[in-house]
Amino acid sequence: MIRCEAHLAAGARAHGQRTAIVSGTDRISFAALNAAAERFAGALSTRAAFVNGERCVVFMENRPEVAVGIYGTLRAGGVFSVINPTTKADKLAFVLGNCEASVLFTQASLLEVAAAAAAQSPSVRTIVVVDEPGVKTWPPGSIGYAGFVDGAEAAPAIAGIDTDLAMLVYTSGSTGHPKGVMMTHKNIEHAASSITCYLQSQPGDVVLSVLPLSFDYGLYQLLMCVKMGATLVLEKSFAFPQKVLPLLAREGVTGFPLVPTMAALIVQLRNFPPEWAHSVRYLTNTAAALPPAHILRLQEMFPNARIYSMYGMTESKRCTYLPPEHLARKPDSVGIAIPGTEVWVAGDDGEPLEPGHVGELVVRGGHVMQGYWRNEEATAKALKTGRYPWEKVLHTGDLFRMDDEGFLYFVGRKDDILKSRGEKVSPKEVENVLYAMPGIREAALVGVPDPVLGHALKAIIVADDGDIDARGVIAHCRAHLEEFMVPRTVEFRDALPKTGTGKIRRSVLQAEAEGRPLPDGE
Repeated sequence: MIRCEAHLAAGARAHGQRTAIVSGTDRISFAALNAAAERFAGALSTRAAFVNGERCVVFMENRPEVAVGIYGTLRAGGVFSVINPTTKADKLAFVLGNCEASVLFTQASLLEVAAAAAAQSPSVRTIVVVDEPGVKTWPPGSIGYAGFVDGAEAAPAIAGIDTDLAMLVYTSGSTGHPKGVMMTHKNIEHAASSITCYLQSQPGDVVLSVLPLSFDYGLYQLLMCVKMGATLVLEKSFAFPQKVLPLLAREGVTGFPLVPTMAALIVQLRNFPPEWAHSVRYLTNTAAALPPAHILRLQEMFPNARIYSMYGMTESKRCTYLPPEHLARKPDSVGIAIPGTEVWVAGDDGEPLEPGHVGELVVRGGHVMQGYWRNEEATAKALKTGRYPWEKVLHTGDLFRMDDEGFLYFVGRKDDILKSRGEKVSPKEVENVLYAMPGIREAALVGVPDPVLGHALKAIIVADDGDIDARGVIAHCRAHLEEFMVPRTVEFRDALPKTGTGKIRRSVLQAEAEGRPLPDGE
């Protein structure tokens, strides 16, 4: 039996003084990280009356305290959920209410949003607020989290098993409300073991990650580094590559996870000293396929690195990977099933299709989620009986085809969910925000294919008057949505296509945006 928090405790015993996290000028050892997580677990138990199975939401920027919140919550027998720091109060309130969180762990700069959300969530008993140079609590005196300093807070006795729920990852849903993907300790361990296997991860690895810890691709960089005894160099963003990339050489980085937007910035750099890339052993990419030209340039810039193209979704973390030796001849493939799992392209009956046919990707393995938190309808749609009566397999909702050699190719999505910047975007959620802007009569969100973003979001609007402009629409969205959900462009029309019952035909607009024939029946 392995629970996720056991990896941190084992790391503290085996190599306590090895650096676990580098963040700015801070260098946190495995021993210090474990001690802080133990103290946080003790505070949850003794001061917040936190018990097994309760939920703690971590609402922070990328910083070492996120790891404390994650491992401290698990150590206390609870379930964690990391939420994007740009999330607005109403959406955060929905998450808190949906999972009935009892603790909200945040930072001082986000307290106003956190407190507003918690005020709408009766389940929240305690907000813990940390920031430099000191510690704040809300309500005052609730929990004195002491950061990475000595303390005497005793952690509770370890309870629970590996099939207990460990985390909820909230992902956009077609209804406009995010869904909580339920992952057990066993799910996480299976996914992390498979990924570190094909990446050939090592205890001495150093991974540079600028990906949000609220994004499962970023979150697993932390989970896998702790599991392997590797070092995570944690940055808040990649907005200024010239400030981040020197860390590759300075820290001796061996692993560098990318998304296409990052790759596009890197390949355009005029000044990229060879020593920056010297230690890098592998690059990974997911969210959308890299353009072949970018792959070639990355290979030139990182001559010692293997490049892994991957496909995944929150509901199973990772589904496929392309072994680097096949990258040159199959650059547009997302590869084969990750180790210890199975995938196939299925017809409407769930049975495998012959190579060359387009169908839904189905995933089988120990990394498949337990379902969506308190959403039986959505769970039943995604998880269906597999080849054996005792198992459920994941129907991804994504269309794929397989070639004669068994390599997979992404074709498109079956539902309305778009992927932009590696994140899932619900058109309904963005449209709800658009409709809240005075003067907008009709609105639809579509994704314009983009080699870097996957989809570039575009709002198509019918306005009541001429006082609305694109700049105002984008500003309105930016005030109410996470940055990755904000439309990049706005198009105004006199009318939108509708069904006989008056429903906007988003599928028609999406087909137009992609330059493909209209869907059947349209």
